[in-house]
This record gives sequence, C-alpha cells and structure tokens, in this order.
Amino acid sequence: MRQTRRRADGRLGGRARQRRGEARGRSRGPEGVDRPPEDYAQWIAAGDHLASLRRRQDELTFLKTVFEQAGAICLHEAVYGFFANGGSSCYILRLDPTKDLASEVDGDADERTGLAGLKSVPDVNMVAVPDLWHGGTSPETAATILGKVIGHCATMRNRLTLCEPPPATAPNAVPQFLTRLPGPDTDDAAFTALYYPWVEVPGVDGVRRTVPPSGHLAGVWARTDTERGVFKAPANQNLRGVISLPTLLTDQRHGELNDKGVNCLRVFPDRGLLVWGARTRSSSRDWRYLNVRRLVSFLSDSIRQSSTWAVFEPNDDRLWATLGHSVVSFLTDQWRQGALLGRTPDEAFYVICDRTNNTSATIDAGKVVCDIGVAPVRPAEFVHFTITQIAGQPGGGTT
Repeated sequence: MRQTRRRADGRLGGRARQRRGEARGRSRGPEGVDRPPEDYAQWIAAGDHLASLRRRQDELTFLKTVFEQAGAICLHEAVYGFFANGGSSCYILRLDPTKDLASEVDGDADERTGLAGLKSVPDVNMVAVPDLWHGGTSPETAATILGKVIGHCATMRNRLTLCEPPPATAPNAVPQFLTRLPGPDTDDAAFTALYYPWVEVPGVDGVRRTVPPSGHLAGVWARTDTERGVFKAPANQNLRGVISLPTLLTDQRHGELNDKGVNCLRVFPDRGLLVWGARTRSSSRDWRYLNVRRLVSFLSDSIRQSSTWAVFEPNDDRLWATLGHSVVSFLTDQWRQGALLGRTPDEAFYVICDRTNNTSATIDAGKVVCDIGVAPVRPAEFVHFTITQIAGQPGGGTT
C-alpha cells in the first residue's frame, strides 16, 4: 500500500505530512458503509500485466472479475478497507497459487514480480498480505512468507509490514503465534506491526464475513499521515467499513497483548470501534513505536532522495558544508511542524557532515557521510541514523 509522497526534485523539502487525496463526494456501500472517495490516484496490479483502474461506482465489482475464487479470498475487502479508511492508491502484487508460494513471494526483478519487483517501487511504505491465511496455507509456509516480507521491509528501510495471526486465534494463543515472527530484539521487529483481532465487514458481494484487518489498518495509517502527519501515532482512530469484532478483549487481556507488541482493536460503548495501539514488535527503546520508526524512515528517505546531486560534486569541505546546511534546513522545517521535539533546533536534532566523519578512507571510497540524530519523543533524546551518498563519481548512486 502507499499514499502520495513528498516531492523528490533534487532539493530538500516537503513536509512530514502526506498530501490529501481528492474527495469530491461519497456514495454508500453495502449495508450503509461509506464507499471511498470517487476520485483517487490509481490501482496498479504489479507483475507481468500492469492495469491502471480509475475509480468508479463498480470498481470493486470489476476487481472481483479480475481474480478467481473471489468468495474465498480477502483481497477485495482489504482493498476496499484501505480506500474507505483514507488510502489514496496501492499496488496489488499477484502470486500464482499453482506454484510454490514461498518462491513466488521472492519473485524476479527483471520480470517485476514478487518482492524483487517491489524493490523498484520507491513510494511504497506499507506491505500487507491479506490472503496469507486463506487457501489452506500451513503455519510453516505462512511463517516463511511473513519472514520474507518483513525481511524485505527491513532491507528497504522505508516500509513496514502489517500482519495478523491466523483467523479465529484466541487471545491466549496469540503469544504462540508471535514465536513464528522475528524476535523483538531483532532489526526486523522494528519493521513489523501486528494487529488483533480480525474484523467483521460487509463483503463486496454484500455477504457479511470476517477478514484480516491489515487492509483497513493501512488506510488508517494513510489517513493519519494526511490529516495529522507521519509523526503522529496511527492510534485512537475509528475503523471505517467495519461492522464489529469477532473477539472482544478485556482491559487485562489487552494489557497483556500490548506488552508483547500486539496492537489491539477495541470496542468502547461511548466511542465505537477504535485502533488501540501503535507499536512495532521491537523491544528497542528507539524503535518501539510505529510513528517513530515511520518518521525516521520518512526523514531518511527524503534526505537520501533529495541529495542525489552530491554524486556530481567534488568530495570536499564545500560539499560537506552544502549538504549539511540543506539537511539542517529540512530538519528545521520538520521541527517547526512539530515532528521533532525541543525548545530549540539544537534540542530537536543534530547533523554532522565534516572531516570528523568524512575521513580519507570514505573519500577514497567515493562516499560522503552525514550522521543525523532526531528527537521525535523527548527533547535531546536522539534517534540516530546515517545517510551515505556516492560523491565525486558522475554516474554513481546512493547507498
């Protein structure tokens, strides 16, 4: 899934807030559930066949004709839930169910299939597999596929995986499922968001069914980015297009799952159905919260994409000063928006791009290094990351 991204025009700029998609009107869906806005960017099916679909009244009916076994899969409800909750556009990655799913997920970069093909799509920042548990997928195969998807997100650094336990998993069985995911002390855990339980929705064919929540949650992420900014936690938000939950959690059970990095969906008598968690699976203090991980990914991706001009510049003091100044200007703008905390810019971030981290070894390697720290949670408590660009080598790239 993706939402509209910031500009990437060779200059640092943009906001930690995604552009709002057009919404000229709304129509009613099954059982009175709001349909997504009539105008949206595109649906794109990535793979051998690329299809761009403009939104219209029958878009979901059309989508059902594209995929076989429509009643046995959750893709349609996931896509509907994404748009209903605020998503603007998404990529649908087709897998051949007649082949080994684990190898199909890997894909081929040249053929633009699988995760290998998804690497060439820079504006993806959420990945979900809503049909992971349908079609009799074994727990072992599902764990392998999830591991590949999560590993892909950790490698790319600019996207996270949304996932859920198998259908009908009891609350006390969720910890057992967690043992199949990357451990909380791993880097992969910071790129994983687990939601529980599944949700009951009106199917696109009008039949009420229980589906995984990942598509709807991806839309909530997109809505939060648009309305409040990527630095805000995608929690305490209503889920649109959902009738009810098949499992209702007590406060005690919710607390137990929350401590294990499980984001719970709750129903409150006075507020309705809410997203009541915004954690990654990581135990690291730096990467425990979704908005922190996603903000740093946004900042890193923005700086990296907007500083590619360095490849054509001599790798010297002038380049380091210019690059450092542009990064400072960008982060100052984020601080003024409220993405970074502190009374002054010095409390909100730091940028180092000089001879202390650009040594003779990095210069000989044709690289310029910029060390950055940002304070997304508390002033002067910095989360650190490094941007490395190729410099002084026309035709080079970024790392």
